[in-house]
Amino acid sequence: MWGAIIGDIVGSRFEFANIYRKDFAFFSNNCRFTDDTVCTVAVAEALLRCGRKGDEPFKSELVRLLREYVNRYPYGGYGGMFGRWAADESMGPYNSFGNGSAMRVSPVIWFAESLEEAEHFAKLSAEVTHNHPEGIKGAVAVAGAGFLARQGKTKEEIKKYLEKYYTFDISCDEWRERRMPFNETCRGTVPIAMECFFEADSFEDAVRLAVSMGGDSDTIAAMVGGVAEAFFGIDGFSGALARRYLDEQLLSVIDEFTGKYCK
Repeated sequence: MWGAIIGDIVGSRFEFANIYRKDFAFFSNNCRFTDDTVCTVAVAEALLRCGRKGDEPFKSELVRLLREYVNRYPYGGYGGMFGRWAADESMGPYNSFGNGSAMRVSPVIWFAESLEEAEHFAKLSAEVTHNHPEGIKGAVAVAGAGFLARQGKTKEEIKKYLEKYYTFDISCDEWRERRMPFNETCRGTVPIAMECFFEADSFEDAVRLAVSMGGDSDTIAAMVGGVAEAFFGIDGFSGALARRYLDEQLLSVIDEFTGKYCK
């Protein structure tokens, strides 16, 4: 979970000022947390409060918390449809295939006790808003890959799992050279994030690779960060620095969740 938050914070300053290289200051005064972190912490709190009380209680709690968090952090940079959904309590899922479902799913990686449970809760966490098959698929793929990484599976095993959902035939160098246009869909960003994981040799390298892809840099970095944390771990220095960008309300939920599940 911290991996996704760090990825979001590091990538935040490049989302609309893309940098197509890896040699940049990892943290800076221009970094901030965005909607990726806000929604990730909302998922973590929903899992803490209602994780195994049933599918519908979990989904209802997640809906309540997502709306509460958006109201608390209105300047997170939310997508237009998600912002409208958060403001309209009568609005249900809106068939989104955006990457919001995949960027907020990392708490499921640590909560789940089996791959099947990781996939199940990823689906539940997505479909309260992103109930399009592609939106669900993105969340399930990231959560499943992260769970397998947490279980000590190799990159080859994780790639084989992910090939059920996506094709991986373009390298990071090729993606970077394409200077891809801004893309907020699961289909357009999850494969790139996972390719960054495959090519990385450390957690920090994975995040740097993600940012260097351009496009929706904070979300690509958040997605790869969640999986890379489970595979490589993160150093205490990066975690300590990331805490400085968050307020006490976010930190209290993060600390409660990680203390219970991320041991």
